[in-house]
Amino acid sequence: MRYDRLAQDALRGVVRQALARATGPEGLPGAHHFYISFKTSDPGCDVDQSLVDAYPDEMTVVLEHQFWDLAAEDDFFEVTLKFGGVPKYLKVPYSAVTRFHDPAVGFHLHFDYEAPEGGVAAGNSAAAAGGGGGGEEGTVVSLDAFRKKD
Repeated sequence: MRYDRLAQDALRGVVRQALARATGPEGLPGAHHFYISFKTSDPGCDVDQSLVDAYPDEMTVVLEHQFWDLAAEDDFFEVTLKFGGVPKYLKVPYSAVTRFHDPAVGFHLHFDYEAPEGGVAAGNSAAAAGGGGGGEEGTVVSLDAFRKKD
């Protein structure tokens, strides 16, 4: 049954829904902002070659104040961010996402990365653009850790 994969797919749906809410007219509510790490080596990624050269395995982007054209589709998200003052378009499949963090509420998810068939999974180094991700690689965090205790 591969319940581990089913659970990770469901949690990637949380990322999709959070991004979809951020596409609304109000954008990100309050102090919410997202750190999203993803495998730049994933064949489904459409990332400027200069970014792939700088981050050949993984990079982290921050969606906070300055991002444009955010769209949360069924299988991927796309956004335009500035790197060194230059706007760059990113298209990232949810299957390439390795970490999602909303520090405003201490919510953090880690995902195992599996290269698509015919693709090659790169190593586990992490790089950050516009902020860092931190945390252990390949660890799935239980949501119980983030629930408020009375």
